[in-house]
Amino acid sequence: MANLDRITQQPGMMGGKPCIRGMRVTVGMVVGQIGAGRTTEDVLADYPYLEREDILQALRYAAWLAEEREIDIANA
Repeated sequence: MANLDRITQQPGMMGGKPCIRGMRVTVGMVVGQIGAGRTTEDVLADYPYLEREDILQALRYAAWLAEEREIDIANA
């Protein structure tokens, strides 16, 4: 896995979910926004304390999790 130095995880923050740079912004929130069709620029405008690299690392982290975990999903 590539260096993900902007992704943090603390048991007492946001229920232990992976967050961006220790802020109360979860990786899931960022990835969900992109998945809903928002652009990187949209997310940065809505959350001015985030940086482009924060979003890119959140996406890389989510992709890594998707590749590393086996889950049962319904067949289409």
